Amino acid sequence: MEYILDTACIADIRHCNEFYPISGVTTNPSIIAKENRDFWAILKDIRDVIGPDKILFAQTIRKTADGIVEEAKLLNERAGGEFGVKIPIGEEGLKATMALKKLGIKVLMTAIFTPAQALVAARAGADYVAPYVNRLDNISGSGAEVVAEIVETFALYGLPCKVLAASFKNVEQVARCATAGCHCVTLSADILKAVISHPMTDAAVAGFDSDWKSVYGEKTILDL
Repeated sequence: MEYILDTACIADIRHCNEFYPISGVTTNPSIIAKENRDFWAILKDIRDVIGPDKILFAQTIRKTADGIVEEAKLLNERAGGEFGVKIPIGEEGLKATMALKKLGIKVLMTAIFTPAQALVAARAGADYVAPYVNRLDNISGSGAEVVAEIVETFALYGLPCKVLAASFKNVEQVARCATAGCHCVTLSADILKAVISHPMTDAAVAGFDSDWKSVYGEKTILDL
C-alpha cells in the first residue's frame, strides 16, 4: 500500500518527504485555500520538495466537461513531473475523464462513496478512485468495507484502476483499509505520524537506552 500526503502545507510536506516513504501529495480546493496564497506558487513549491518522480494531484474547478479538460491540460503542463488531476464523480466529470484518457493525463476520480460509482469511474478510464472513509463512518456506514468491495470489484473485472482511500481521522481506519487490500491511502501529516507511534515502542526504546547507558554511559558505537 502506498502512502500519499494530503496537504498543501510545505513544512509538513518537506518533513514527511524526508522521513516517510511517501509516493506523492494530494490536494483539493479546500486544502489549497487553507494556505491562502498564490495557487501556482503552491504547486511549484510542492513539486520542488517532492521532485519530478512522485505524483502530485490537483483538482479542477470548472463544472463542464470541456472546462474540466482545459483546466486539466493546464494543470498537467504547469505542475510538471508525475501528475494526476482530481475530478469529482458526475456526468461531466466522467465525460472529461474519457477525453483525458485519450490525452494520456492521469485522473483521480474523487468524492466516491459507493462501489457502483467507483466501477463507472474505472470504466471511464480513471486511474484512481478516492472513496471517503471517515465520511462513510460518520453516517453509520463502513468506509473500510466500501474500500474492500471496490478492491474486490476491480479485481473481479481485471481493472487497472487503483483505490486511493481518503478522509481519515484515526490510525484504525488506515489499518482496516490496508488489510482490505487498498492500493493507496492519502493522509494528513498528523495521521501519517500516528501510524508509526505506539507507547510500547516508546517503552522499548527507553529500555534500550537505559541498558546501554548502564554499561557505556553516554558513549555511542562511534566512540567505542
